[in-house]
Amino acid sequence: MSNFLQLSGKRFLIFGVANKKSIAYSVAKMLQEENAQTIFVVKNETIREKASKFFPQSPFFCCNVENEEEIVQLRQEIGDQFGCFDGILHSLAFADFTEGIKPFHETPKKAFLQALDISCFSLTSIARYFADILSPQASIVTISISTTRMASENYGYMAPIKAALDSSLAFLSKSFSSFSQIRFNAVAPGLLKTSASAGIPGYLDSYLYAEKVIPRGRAIETEEAASTAVFLLSPRSSGIVAQKIIVDAGMEINYFDKNIIQKMNVSD
Repeated sequence: MSNFLQLSGKRFLIFGVANKKSIAYSVAKMLQEENAQTIFVVKNETIREKASKFFPQSPFFCCNVENEEEIVQLRQEIGDQFGCFDGILHSLAFADFTEGIKPFHETPKKAFLQALDISCFSLTSIARYFADILSPQASIVTISISTTRMASENYGYMAPIKAALDSSLAFLSKSFSSFSQIRFNAVAPGLLKTSASAGIPGYLDSYLYAEKVIPRGRAIETEEAASTAVFLLSPRSSGIVAQKIIVDAGMEINYFDKNIIQKMNVSD
C-alpha cells in the first residue's frame, strides 16, 4: 500500500546520528525512503563533518545537550528556518567508563549525573523547548534498552538511567496532554552491534550469549529497532502512548532453553 505509514511530506528532527551503525542513521534513511524530511542535530562540528556526508542534502546543526543555553539557541535557529515539526527522534546516550566498570555501589557521582543529564534529562529539556514548534499530533521517540531490571554488570549504571528515561515517558505524555496530543514512546532493543556498545567493557561476550538465547539464533539488527522507531514516529501508531516497545526477537522468553542449560551443566 502506497504511503501506508503516512510519513510523506512530514518533517522530523533527528538527534544522535554518529555513524552508519547508529540507530538514528537507520531511522533517518527509512524516513527519507518514505519521502519525509529530516533535519539532524549532532554534538559538535567534528561529528557534523563526518555525519553530514551520509545525508548531504539534509541540514545539520550542532548542540551539546548538557548546555541548556545551546538547546534554547538550537530551538530558535531551527524554528526560524523550518517552522513546525511532526516528530523528534531522541537517540542520545553517554556514559564515562574510562575508569572501567565498577561495582554499582562504587559508581562515581559525577559520571552518573553526567550520563543522566545526556541520556535521560535531555529528552525532557528538548521536549520543553521545542514544544511550541511541534504539530499537535507529533510523536517523540527515544531509544531505551530491553530490560532495566537485569543487573548486567558490564552495562554499569546505565540501566538505572534508562529506567528513569522510561519513566519520563509517562510524565511527559501526561504533561503534554494538557495542550496537545503529542505522545512519547521508546524503542527498547536487545543487544546491538553499534559503535557505542563497542566501547562497553565485556559487551561482546554478552552479545554472543544473546545470540544463543534468542530463539531464532541470531541477534537483533539495528534496522529492526529502527523500523519500530519509524512506526512509532508515524501517525499509524497514534494509539500508542507512553510505552516502551521491546525489540529483542524473543530473548526474554528463552533464558531457560534446554540446550543452554545442558551446556552449562556439562561445563560444571
